[in-house]
Amino acid sequence: MKVVVTGAAGQLGAATVAAWTAAGHSVTGLTRSELDLTVPAAVRRVIGAIAPDTIINCAADNRVDAAQTAPMQPLAANAWAVGTLARLAADLGATLVHYSTDFVFDGETSRPYTEDDPPNPRSVYGMTKLLGEMLATDASRHYVLRVESLFGGPQRRSSLDRLWALMAAGQPAMAFSDRVVSPSFVPDVVRATRTLVEDHAPAGLYHCVNTGHATWLTVADELRRLGGFPDHCLRAGRAADTDFAAPRPLFAALSNATLLRAGIAMPTWQDAVARYVVGLKRAPGRSDAPGDTH
Repeated sequence: MKVVVTGAAGQLGAATVAAWTAAGHSVTGLTRSELDLTVPAAVRRVIGAIAPDTIINCAADNRVDAAQTAPMQPLAANAWAVGTLARLAADLGATLVHYSTDFVFDGETSRPYTEDDPPNPRSVYGMTKLLGEMLATDASRHYVLRVESLFGGPQRRSSLDRLWALMAAGQPAMAFSDRVVSPSFVPDVVRATRTLVEDHAPAGLYHCVNTGHATWLTVADELRRLGGFPDHCLRAGRAADTDFAAPRPLFAALSNATLLRAGIAMPTWQDAVARYVVGLKRAPGRSDAPGDTH
């Protein structure tokens, strides 16, 4: 299969390029410096020349708070660019994969959201991502995959990476006790995506998250426990008390039951965090294993 991956320098994009290449596909990864997705003519010229069977859009403007006062760039990257990719995919007869977010919901619930729940974004960022979901459907065959609290991948830029680094350095790490999430481990997201496309699963909207949900504090405490760090390395905070420019959905858990009905069982978030910690400890040159700093 001939595959184009946009946003190839990001945490999800880089992992996607590596995994699909390892699976034997012909993959072209495009970074922001190589292709500005907000320029339709450039998108059509560059991707059209490759003529892929599948376009996987991992590009996004994720500056959640900045979008509140400067919405035009995230609107161009998260919405209009997706429309360009979708129309091009339709012209090429290609499959489009596009990733969205839990921020399309308002967080005012007490049970995991399903794909049938009506979105109600509270932030400009969430609105731009919801528009992108809608525009992705212009592709004749599309998969819109909502992910949440991504972690893992080669760049080590996630919230869990920051928590680990602080605890490893003996500094207090703070995690929210009032924000409930369904974390998404990058290797599991990439595997699920590839299975959907390769197995020609029904097109449409899927919540592509690890199974289960917990507060950020609970997730961070599991990370602390597996890392062997002492209790005092972690403290609780409240998102509701934090002066964010953009409001966060507090109960943002997502149900992945639709993905399971398509034959893809996602591991639990606890299993994913455990594998993530194993990877951290095996990384060459790391000096933050338990006992080195505490």
